[in-house]
Amino acid sequence: MRGALILSLLLWPLWAIAAQAESVVLGLSREQVSITTNFDGSEILIFGAVKREEPIRTDPPLEVIITVAGPSRPVMVRRKENRFGIWVNTDALEVDAAPSFYAVASTAPLDTVLSEVEDLRHGISIERAIRSVGAPPEITDADAFRDAVIRIRREADLYQMLEGGVALDEHTLFRTAIDMPANLTEGDYAVRIFLTRDGEVVSHYEAWLDVRKVGLERQLFTLSREQPVLYGLMSLVIAIAAGWGASAAFSLMRNS
Repeated sequence: MRGALILSLLLWPLWAIAAQAESVVLGLSREQVSITTNFDGSEILIFGAVKREEPIRTDPPLEVIITVAGPSRPVMVRRKENRFGIWVNTDALEVDAAPSFYAVASTAPLDTVLSEVEDLRHGISIERAIRSVGAPPEITDADAFRDAVIRIRREADLYQMLEGGVALDEHTLFRTAIDMPANLTEGDYAVRIFLTRDGEVVSHYEAWLDVRKVGLERQLFTLSREQPVLYGLMSLVIAIAAGWGASAAFSLMRNS
């Protein structure tokens, strides 16, 4: 037993070196996305290279997976059914954590470059990125609620599956472009790069993208959080002033 332990300790540096034989050098076209009053979306270019300590191996080939994830929040999902001609809520389930934005780009179809075990370990696919611990006993199809979150956010372009969206040149240089929609949630976005071979993750790297409101948008957001009463009164005054202004303009046009 002691001899086996000594052998494992002697071999550990060799395993560590082998694990780091291929690593990621990453670049982002920008490290911050500013949300202004006229923000209509943005495109993030993610590029990088594979740093090697040994000659290039092409069999099996190296694959690249890139994910961009926004802040995760609990989501309440309700199911509606038609009862006597009226749509009513019947069941409800809170998904423990779902990213506000999630994009997965890969060099090939995800199920061919990533094993189920590695997906479970790293939470790479959209389904694995959503965490739902349990459901009430009366709900027997909890996955349907998770699928509803995915469907709704895909329709809003908040969840994106870009299989084949990563270009890998000479098994070394990779790049992809991620479209960030206008309805982004403010916060820190995790950018993860995974190198896989034969479905197994051989290396991964993580960076962060800062998405923040700026200018007037930021000031109004801060005011609504720190002084909600003042924000409400100001909104009421603006609404009254706008209504009075529209009425006065209409009366002037009618009398002229």
